Amino acid sequence: MRFQMKLVGTIAAAFAMGSVAAETIKVGIIAPFSGPFAHYGALFKAGAEGYVANQGGKLAGKDIEFIYRDEGGPNPANTRTLAQELVIKDKVDYMGGVVFSPNAFAVAPVIQASKTPFVVFNAATSDITTKSDYYVRTSYTLWQVTVPMAQHAAKKGIKKVITAVTDYAPGVDAENAFKAEFAKQGGEVVESIRMPIRTTDFAPFAQRIKASGAQAVYVFLPGGPPNLGFVKAYNENGLKAAGIEFLGTAETDEFDLQKFGDSALGLTTAFHYSAAHDSPANKVFADAVAKVNKDAVLNYATVGAWDGMAVIHKMIEATGGQRDGDKAMAAIKGYQWESPRGPVSIDPTTRHITQNVYLRTVEKGAGGLMVNKEVQNFGPQVDHGLRK
Repeated sequence: MRFQMKLVGTIAAAFAMGSVAAETIKVGIIAPFSGPFAHYGALFKAGAEGYVANQGGKLAGKDIEFIYRDEGGPNPANTRTLAQELVIKDKVDYMGGVVFSPNAFAVAPVIQASKTPFVVFNAATSDITTKSDYYVRTSYTLWQVTVPMAQHAAKKGIKKVITAVTDYAPGVDAENAFKAEFAKQGGEVVESIRMPIRTTDFAPFAQRIKASGAQAVYVFLPGGPPNLGFVKAYNENGLKAAGIEFLGTAETDEFDLQKFGDSALGLTTAFHYSAAHDSPANKVFADAVAKVNKDAVLNYATVGAWDGMAVIHKMIEATGGQRDGDKAMAAIKGYQWESPRGPVSIDPTTRHITQNVYLRTVEKGAGGLMVNKEVQNFGPQVDHGLRK
């Protein structure tokens, strides 16, 4: 409590002076730029800078200065310190980014005290936006993409499912979402497995899944090596051959997709974005990102940053470049636009993005490359976790 009071006092003092319109808007982006999750930082950077470049280099007539800070990995204390430095030392007008939910929770007191709007580009635990009035999210939540998957499984006639999730906040959200919705649909979750976040050998879990009697496994894993390791175990331990269906969300992420090879074919996920999404807006997005980083992968991280800057663009327009967190946040409640993922809007109550969720299956596309082909549109989905 003493720390909280000192933090609020320090930040409030830093912003006691009035605000005038600035010609350059400072945007602080917190992301992993080193370590095993560094690709997120590179993709956030490509999406954010690609958006600004596509607008002619300015937003609402204002120059944009990006200030990047490295969260590294799940490290709440360090991320809170980075946010404090961006607010007090760098005097940023807006912030964005954050991959890990525990880090997002740690930043909340900083942005609440300074009234600094923060756009979450990735962190996917539902109640993040409840922790500060200045949070808005352009990524997704596990409840948002899992509820339609549970409904789909039930409609397919699947009666028994086992869940296997990584044991941290988003994984628990995913497990709870599937169990709650699948039960509503008359299905049974026969067992719930929580896998330690540092798991590298998934074979023991695959054996438990195989022995469970389930017709399908619902999976949540953080991006990167865990996805590859789990899918390898799913195939090598005979789950696919036994007809146990794979039901996931971001496990076939485009960043890793080509690394899977044929082992990914037929994997089914429910998600809000595919690089294969066929729309003019997605083509503009692809071209703009390629111009700033030809190696950048189009995936949920890149599009989260792109749309995050669309939200910041709207806030700059509304405030005329002045530092006014309350006016900025009021402007984006109910805001609608055409995203590379399809039509989206910001829920005025939860400040979370409402968006289509698509059923996807991995297929071979042009040149033999793997793609997440959208085979069904579940329609606009809210964050069911905050509406439950």
